[in-house]
This record gives sequence, C-alpha cells and structure tokens, in this order.
Amino acid sequence: MTRSRMSPDSNPPASVLAAELRALAGKLKRRLREQADAGDLTPSQVSVLLRLEKDGPATASNLARAEAMRPQSMGPVIASLEAMGLITGAPDPNDGRQTILALTEQCRQWIAKGRAARQDWLSRRIEQLLSPQERSELARAVTLLTRLVDE
Repeated sequence: MTRSRMSPDSNPPASVLAAELRALAGKLKRRLREQADAGDLTPSQVSVLLRLEKDGPATASNLARAEAMRPQSMGPVIASLEAMGLITGAPDPNDGRQTILALTEQCRQWIAKGRAARQDWLSRRIEQLLSPQERSELARAVTLLTRLVDE
C-alpha cells in the first residue's frame, strides 16, 4: 500500500496537494469499481445507465447530446443495453417517431446492489484501518473536500 509522501503537519503547495488528491481520487474510484460487478459493460454503457438513473427517461438523441456523442454512435450502445435487459424503450406519447428509453427494474436492482457493495467495502475499510481519532480526521477532510467541490 502506498502512502502519501506528505507529512500531515507539513504545509505543501496547492499544486502538490492537487496532484496527490487527483491520484488518490483515481485510485479510490478504481478500488470502488472493483467492489461491484460491472460485468462486461463499456464506460459508455455505464455512463448512459447512470444518466438515465439520474435524469430519468430520455430519447436516444437526448442521451447522445448529454453524453457528447454522435447519435449514430449512441445506437449500438442502446442496442446492447436493450439486449442485456438493462433498458427498455416505449413510443414517445408526444412524438411517435421517437422512443423513450428507461431503466428496467432489473437494472435498478443491479445498480442498487453495486452501490451497496461499494458502500459496505468502504465502511469496512474505515472501521478496520482507522482509529476513532483518524475517523474524526477523515470526517474533517471530507468536510474540506466537500467545500472544494461544492463552492
């Protein structure tokens, strides 16, 4: 396990903190991804599923626009997700030429299961590796990180 080269009591330049934080965030993301079975989904497929979960049902053209993809490139992504039973399409009630895509219940359950696995893994790691004092320090760090992202 690699450790930060910075001392907790040091006052490193913002550029050093930024580099360490980016590297750590990437590593944490990879470790969390390992905890939930993403199957053989491509990053584009995962992104479409998460967008449908977050924003709700959408047309293929709306998804392509939101994902900064060409509509022609979105077609195979949608077709494969439909074939896996993760999304379903229904005619748009306002424009019968279009199809409204939505997550299936199977997909919603799969997403929830994956989130629970990641949450469980991270909770266990915090409990196993950090003392109560370190958990308090982590809580302060989370507050600071939230401020960096939200403000």
